[in-house]
Amino acid sequence: MNAAFDVLIIGGGPIGLACALEAKKAGLNYLIIEKGCLTNSLYNYPLYMTFFSTSERLEIGHVPFVSINPKPTRPEALEYYRRVATSHHLNIRLFEEVTQITPNAGAYTVTTSKATYHGRHVIIATGFYDIPNLMNIPGEDLPKVTHYYKDPHFYATQDVVVVGAHNSAVDAALETYRKGARVTMVIRQSEIGSRVKYWVKPDIENRIKEGSIKAYFYSSLQAIREREVDIVTPDGTITIPNDFVIAMTGYQPNFQFLEKAGIVLSDDALKIPTYNPITMETNMPRIYLAGVVCGGMNTHIWFIENSREHAGRIIADIRGRA
Repeated sequence: MNAAFDVLIIGGGPIGLACALEAKKAGLNYLIIEKGCLTNSLYNYPLYMTFFSTSERLEIGHVPFVSINPKPTRPEALEYYRRVATSHHLNIRLFEEVTQITPNAGAYTVTTSKATYHGRHVIIATGFYDIPNLMNIPGEDLPKVTHYYKDPHFYATQDVVVVGAHNSAVDAALETYRKGARVTMVIRQSEIGSRVKYWVKPDIENRIKEGSIKAYFYSSLQAIREREVDIVTPDGTITIPNDFVIAMTGYQPNFQFLEKAGIVLSDDALKIPTYNPITMETNMPRIYLAGVVCGGMNTHIWFIENSREHAGRIIADIRGRA
């Protein structure tokens, strides 16, 4: 069959956009398919999030990213990637979810919630933000529990439990505390995570030390009810009042989607997809991975700043084949 597109790119985040820019520069016929809005994961980040990376480390396609801050904010990143997409007139379909990738006569058929496309090559740049790591405890499905934190005002004057010790949890704890919430952190480890942003880590540690934010280390939630939660601590199980639980327990790629496409995952707990680190091609011929999806459960390994180069590797391999 004759493929309608040289490259089908699944995922309209920063790395998907970077792949499209490289494909366009190479003269390839491409299409981005994104199940949500443009840069959907970034859109769903907390409203006041500040990136760890500087703006130049978030640039794609050699398009300058100018920020008024030492570290760019979520609104600045949304503006930057939106302007990149619109100014380059990238070919993209939004709010269209890919449901299946099927080999078809030397190419691939990509089925979505709205249409069917054919492409010679497929790039999967779907990230990992859509599927939270569940605690699997009673009450986790209550409406008061969320694995996504957005705006601190909502939690003003409420008893809030924040689960986790890394950047998302620390931001949620500090922001809700400063909007008047009574915050308790539940942390499996012995301390705040070492990867927490260096300008934030002393803040949360001092708030815990002074007692403004209560923290239970070496602890975990055992059960959640409408007005209280049970916490397993080194001193035994305790019950405290609670209005909301913000479970910042991390996220994982859509492994089922990858396996359905024929991509082999490692048989350990990390579930790392099989791919060539030079070309980014998977065990499925002409299906490539780009961005954080490459890390499996190691979601802290790949970021925009160190995976944007995947786009150049992939398009170079596709051009070499041509």
